[in-house]
Amino acid sequence: MRHRTRVTAPAAALFGTAAALTAGATAYAAPGNSAAPDTKEPRAGAPGTADHSAGPAPETLGDPVFPSLGNDGYRVLAYHLDLCYDATTALVDATATLTLRTTRALTRLSLDALGLDVRDVRVAGRRAVFEQAEEKLRLTPARPLPAKAVTTVRVTYTADPRRTLAHTAWVPTPDGFAVCPQPNSAHTVFPCNDDPSDKAGFTFRITVPATLRAVASGSLVRTEHLAGDRVAYTYRSRAPIATELVQITVGDYVIRNRRGPHGLPLRDVVPTARAEALEPALALTPGLVEWIEARLGAYPFETYGLLPCNSDDPKAFDFTGLETQTLTLYKPNYLLQEEQKIGSHMMHELVHSYFGNSVSPATWADLWLNEGHADFYGLLYRYERGWADSLGLTSLEARMKDTYARGDQWRKTSGPVAAPNAANLFDNQRYLGGVLVLYALRRLVGEDVFRAVERTFLARFRDASASTDDYIAVASHVSGQDLTGFLREWLYGTTTPRMPGHPDWTVAPVPPSLVAPNHRSDGQHWHENSATL
Repeated sequence: MRHRTRVTAPAAALFGTAAALTAGATAYAAPGNSAAPDTKEPRAGAPGTADHSAGPAPETLGDPVFPSLGNDGYRVLAYHLDLCYDATTALVDATATLTLRTTRALTRLSLDALGLDVRDVRVAGRRAVFEQAEEKLRLTPARPLPAKAVTTVRVTYTADPRRTLAHTAWVPTPDGFAVCPQPNSAHTVFPCNDDPSDKAGFTFRITVPATLRAVASGSLVRTEHLAGDRVAYTYRSRAPIATELVQITVGDYVIRNRRGPHGLPLRDVVPTARAEALEPALALTPGLVEWIEARLGAYPFETYGLLPCNSDDPKAFDFTGLETQTLTLYKPNYLLQEEQKIGSHMMHELVHSYFGNSVSPATWADLWLNEGHADFYGLLYRYERGWADSLGLTSLEARMKDTYARGDQWRKTSGPVAAPNAANLFDNQRYLGGVLVLYALRRLVGEDVFRAVERTFLARFRDASASTDDYIAVASHVSGQDLTGFLREWLYGTTTPRMPGHPDWTVAPVPPSLVAPNHRSDGQHWHENSATL
């Protein structure tokens, strides 16, 4: 298994960060424009780290779960997506302009793309030869691109949100669409380097009929009233976004604005006809933000809110909620339930703003960092309020004892916590299995050190991507002890280690007939394994 490596801050620097972060939550974060960093680190040992003569770029970024995604010949600095929605045909005409920096001299490069009808491609302003093959859009520039050069790629295309594909991010609705790119489908909406490690700045300009509203990740920066009774909305994110976290939606929406802690702007994008019915759920967000800020620090983005898109079709998307950056996607009916039915999962999705969005996984093998943390704090929130979980349990200790007993069986059927494959990526191991790892770490180092580890990790890798090895390194530095062996046994071992402080806990034996499936055959949806549901 390949792991991303990264230079980690020296121990003294990490200890200093930890000390500063134990002081409690501060005002919400509103950083400067860091969305288009000047440099990005190629993965250690990747082809882009060496000096080569001009040639085609490797059509992979080496992800262990989705190895066919990405291209190592460049890193994207910024995306500008200009989309025009035709309500009559339900088609989207679009131009995607990518600003990128080459990692080597290139005669050819590729973007991830599926289901897009590409009409024209230009590299550095010149028409480029292109071909579409499987899930790649291969480009041959008119002139070779030198190493470490900044250039632009502009792709003009049409997309049909209702097109049947092997997988898709499009969520068609009666009045428009939303998108759910996770994990590997952003390139069905726009051509991109579809890997969570290649985060970039995003600007979205979406033109729609005046009777509809368009919204995207980030904040609204411009509204244009155009001829033909059309309106163009431009959104820009202050922080970089991983492709799998982009949100673009069109529909008959009303925008509900309110204030969160420290004046944080909260905006919900709500179907007009259901706005009043959904208000009790939307009104929970300020309290949720206040609770998580007390534990993880200031909310990391310029805004937050919910998007109950205008579809309750069970086939619309195969999960309850999705943490697209600054705007969590839900089906409306879910949010019509009472607070104790939805509050824990709403916290789960909010936590992803920290673990998953602000700090994205270096590879998809690091998904436990996202889902384990989201469930950890989502369950804490539930139990603090006295809400029983789906098993009827009312404490984290009781739930972890139950999870611990299942540990060896899950390692058999879903692999170790930090070693998923495409078939079992969203199994229980990445959710509750990840919670169990964090619980074991907290038992070992204590609550204060654990909280310092969490905040230091978030500060060190804010607006970037981080690996499991990065988390282990931070935990070791902050705790003052080498936790490599302890955490790697929990994360990569084939059997469940002993739980610190609980020598009486036992692991259920693995039945000889139990085998690891190589595909989802149980009918479960990928994203429905959160313990907060």
